[in-house]
Amino acid sequence: QVQLVESGGGLVQAGGSLRLSCAASGSIYDINGMGWHRQAPGKQRELVADWSSGGSTNYADSVKGRFTISRDNAKNTLYLQMNNLKPEDTAVYYCTINNRARGQPTARRYWGEGTQVTVLS
Repeated sequence: QVQLVESGGGLVQAGGSLRLSCAASGSIYDINGMGWHRQAPGKQRELVADWSSGGSTNYADSVKGRFTISRDNAKNTLYLQMNNLKPEDTAVYYCTINNRARGQPTARRYWGEGTQVTVLS
């Protein structure tokens, strides 16, 4: 099993910044992707940004140029730097990790519990 603990959410004024963190622990063996998703009230969960083992990153159009995903390999920690936040960024943000356990042929996706981000206009 893999545990993900998110932190860094909160309340911020429009135009402000927040940095989310996601610390992974447990049976981590081969990570082939990590990412951030979000879900706003009444809306479907959507991808915000992700990182793959090939080193590529991918962002939702709505956050390009404002959000940056990064990773500290030594700490198995994923970050999401969010700048110039807008009220429409208000959502619960979830961290994900695709991890292949030792001896297993395929990876499994794990989800964190989520952290609330609220942006005031």
